This record gives sequence, C-alpha cells and structure tokens, in this order.
Amino acid sequence: MDVLELARWQFGITTVYHFLMVPLTIGLSLLVAAMQTAWVRTGNERYYKMTKFWGKLLLINFAMGVVTGIVQEFQFGMAWSAYSRFVGDVFGAPLAMEGLVAFFVESTFLGLWIFGWDKLPKKVHLACAWAFSLATMASAYFILAANSWMQHPVGIVLEDGRPRLTSIWAVLTNNTTLAAFPHTIAGAFAVAATFLVGIGAWHLWKKSDEEGVWRSSLKLGTWVGVVAFAVLAISGDVQGKLMFQQQPMKMAAAEALCHTEEPAAFSIFAIGDVRRPDCENVKSITVPALLSFLANNDFTSEVKGIQDLVPMYQEKYGTNYPVDERLGELSGKPIDYVPALPVTYWGFRLMIGFGAISAGLGLVMLWLTRGGRVPRGKWFPITALAGIATPFLANSFGWIFTEMGRQPFVVVPNPSGVDGVWMFTAQAVSNSAPGEILTSLIALTLTYGALACVEVYLIRKYVRGGVAGVIPAKTDDGALAFAY
Repeated sequence: MDVLELARWQFGITTVYHFLMVPLTIGLSLLVAAMQTAWVRTGNERYYKMTKFWGKLLLINFAMGVVTGIVQEFQFGMAWSAYSRFVGDVFGAPLAMEGLVAFFVESTFLGLWIFGWDKLPKKVHLACAWAFSLATMASAYFILAANSWMQHPVGIVLEDGRPRLTSIWAVLTNNTTLAAFPHTIAGAFAVAATFLVGIGAWHLWKKSDEEGVWRSSLKLGTWVGVVAFAVLAISGDVQGKLMFQQQPMKMAAAEALCHTEEPAAFSIFAIGDVRRPDCENVKSITVPALLSFLANNDFTSEVKGIQDLVPMYQEKYGTNYPVDERLGELSGKPIDYVPALPVTYWGFRLMIGFGAISAGLGLVMLWLTRGGRVPRGKWFPITALAGIATPFLANSFGWIFTEMGRQPFVVVPNPSGVDGVWMFTAQAVSNSAPGEILTSLIALTLTYGALACVEVYLIRKYVRGGVAGVIPAKTDDGALAFAY
C-alpha cells in the first residue's frame, strides 16, 4: 500500500475507535448531571446511587476518550501535513477554542466533581457536574464546526493559494454545523440511553440489589432513547437537504443513484453489485418519489445521478490529478469522483437501521419490565446487552458515510463559496515513507487494541459490581461517605 492508503487506514481506525468513547461521554455526562440534580432536589437516595454508579462508568470512558483523542490532532502533522498547511489558518481556530475553552473547563470541573463530594456544598458540587457536562457539548460543537468547514468552506478568502479566515462567526454558524450538532448530540443521547437500558435490564434479570436503581435507569434510558431517535430523524432530514445542495455526489452515492431521476425513488434495499457506477444488474426495492422529498422537500424534484454528476465535477475541478511526484502513482492520473459505493450505500442504511433497532429495543424492554415484570429466559439479558452495541454501530456507520462520501476531496468545494477553496485527499498526505506510516499504523492499532481490553475489563468489573462496587462503606455513625 502507498502512503495515502496507509494514512487513510490509520486515520480511519483511530477515529472510529475514538468516537466509540465520545458519544457515551457526552450523553452520559448530561444524564448523570440530571440524576444528581434529582438527588439534590429530592434527597432520594436512589438518585444518589444512580449518580455514583453511572458516574463511575462515565469516568472510565472519559479517561479512555482523552487518551485516544490526543492522537487525532497529532495525526494532522504526522500523516497529513500538506492538509495542515493548506487549512491551518482556518482549521486551527475552532480546534484552539475547543482546547482552550471547552476542554479546559471540562477537565477543571470534572476534577472538582470527582474530588469534591465531601468537600463542596451540594449545590456547588452539582454546578460542577453541569459545567463539565455542558463543556463536553461545547467541545463537540467546536470540533463539529471544524469538520463542517471541511464539508462546506465558509468565512474565508483565498490568498496565495490558501484559504485565510475572515470570519470565525461564519465558521461557527455554518449551516452544516448547525445541522450536524443536534444530529450528533442526539446520537450521543441514543448511545447513553441504550447503555442505561441494557445494563439496567441485565441487573433486573439477575435480581441484583437496588432494584429501584435499575428500574429507574431503564425507564430513563428508554424515554431518552425514543426522544433521541425522533431528533435524529428530524435533524437527519435537514442534513439530507443540505447534502443535496452542497454535495450532490454524496447524495447520489448514498442511494447508488446512477442515473438522474425526476422524481427520484428512495432505495430501501439493493440486490446486485452496487460497486459499478452504471448500476448494471442492480435491482432495488424502492419507495417512489421519497428521495425527491428528502432532497428538496417535495415529491417532484429532480435528483442527479452519478453518470450526470461526473462530467459536471470534471468540468469544474479537472479530469486528471496534477503532475506532481508527491501524488505518487496518482500523479497525472484520471480523478475518480465517485465514492466507494458499497460503503456509502450500505453505510447509510446501516446507520438508519441500527438507530431504529436501538430505539425499538428500548421500547420493548420497557414493555417487558412493566408493572414489576422481568422475563426469566436467558434471551432477555443477552438481547439487552447486545442492544448496547446498536447505537454505537449507527454512529460509526454514520461517520464513515459522512467522511468517505466526500471523496476524493478532503476539503469539499462550496458550490456557492470562494473558487479554489478545495483540496483532494491525495494532495493532503505528508511526504513520508510508506514504512513510517505503516509502523505508526501498526503501533497505534495495537495500542488501541490494548486500551480496548482495559476499558472492557474496567466497565465489566464495575457493571458486575453494581451499586455496591461504587458506594463506599458507611461510617461509624451510619452516614454514607461521599467519596470515590
């Protein structure tokens, strides 16, 4: 494999792994803050126990997320230095804001929350929980603003062949960011909700102590998950309409829509080889005119297919890569403007499918445990725990579709923006030897694999330990010791 392919594999592996921690941290931090709020307001010990148990799992996940997240920013210099030089004047601003504002606040108040249980007044300690949880959302916003700029460059001028930032406000209020943020946060709540439902249902089946804790956790997770899925559907529709305007090739690739249709049908399931952009021998089960509605809010709109979009892209951005030795074997070769169709087509459907399954499982678990009932069959805990994976998979497939659907661009041209502000992925990679990237790829993959084993071990240990595993012993006077 050449440097470009190795660098893409490295970034893909580390990013997907890191993003397994991110949504759980965001969603669970806000739910833990809500649990603590309920305890402070009511004095009900059940909410205190919920806060302590789920807070312990949150801390484990947060620690792993920090360790794996640091590598992400290092990679911009390690493997993607040409990209960093091109976008640094713009991309650095939201990332700096994330580090200096959001992550600083997040880390500071998390520390106060961890060590302040028996030292801070209840309401001050609760404020620390909310400051930490809201800072995780702010952190997500700044990172999404940076990513959305890559999908839809705004707030810049082109000087000396590089974009220069003219309006940070335009970057932070990019319509792509405003659509991506609620979608991402809803996905985070879906992950945290299913986490609560799965573990709560398992403890109910085991007849663990503190049944009230597990029933309350399951109910909270179920309703949060249902609301999250509704927000995902609405925000996803908004994103689809923006994608139709900003990245028509990604829209076509999501549907493996090879030929322009008016109106365009939505493909539910395809039978055949979707790898070919001519769609020969591919049969689809479709809903008539639905894609037109998803693209432009009516049932009659034309949606351009891959075969018609390729010439448009070639006219605007060229038919061949520049002749440049840094491009390796792609130097002077024809540009393939069609993303990997099996990845975009099936990734889009797996994202939707696993999201719907996670919401459905939550409702099923709520129904099965109604009125104090708990099914005794072994299928019940297996289903509950397996269901935890579904929103994680939905989030992962969603991001894989988002990033791979924009290929061959790493910075996608804005159809109504500044001419020349775009970059091919092949031009973004560092001038490194394949062996160097391969070495870091192997090292990071093995390290992340080891970290995964550590996290699974710790999560499993504290889940099995239940409430008793995170609540310290009572003092001589019978009071609970408020400390980790």
